[in-house]
Amino acid sequence: MVVTTAAADRAALLAIIKAQAIVPGRVVLSSGREADYYVDLRRVTLDGVGAPLVGRVLLELTHDLHFDAVGGLTMGADPVATAMLHAAAASGRRLDAFVVRKSGKAHGLQQRIEGPSIAGRTVLIVEDTSTTGASPLEAAEAARQAGATVVAVATIADRSTGAAEVLRDAGLPYRFVFGLPELGLA
Repeated sequence: MVVTTAAADRAALLAIIKAQAIVPGRVVLSSGREADYYVDLRRVTLDGVGAPLVGRVLLELTHDLHFDAVGGLTMGADPVATAMLHAAAASGRRLDAFVVRKSGKAHGLQQRIEGPSIAGRTVLIVEDTSTTGASPLEAAEAARQAGATVVAVATIADRSTGAAEVLRDAGLPYRFVFGLPELGLA
C-alpha cells in the first residue's frame, strides 16, 4: 500500500496533536462551557514541525474550494491562516491571510480586519478548534461586511458541541480535519 503525502501529513499532524495539544483536566472553554480536557492547538499551530503540517493538511482539506485569502477571528485563526499562506507559497500558489479583530481599533486606521484588503475577494474562514461555531460565524460576518464572499469554514479539530449545526444553519459549509473519535476523546 502506498501512503500519499497528504495521508502522511494528516497522520503526522494527528500524532503531534495527541502528543502535545490534548491537556487533561477540568477547564472552562471560551464558549463558557466546561470540559474535562483542553485541546490547545496553539501548541501545534505555533510549532516549527506542526505549523507546516497544519498548512498542508488544511489546504488538502479545502483543495476543491476556490478562495484567495484565508483568515478568521484572532487569535486561534492567526497561526492557522499563516500556516496555510506559507504552505500555499511553497507549492507555488498565491494565498493571502487576514486577521479579524474582536472589535475595531480605536486608533490608527480603526480597522477590524488587518492584512491585505478582502473587499471583492473570495475567502475561507479558519480556526484551530470549533466548539459552538460563534467565532467563525463572527469572523464570517466581519468578512462579509468588509465586502468578501465567504466560501466555507475550516478547522483542525471539531469538539462535536454544535459548531457544525450553527454554521450549517447560517448557510456556511463546514469542514474539519479531526473529530473527537480520531483525537481519542469520544
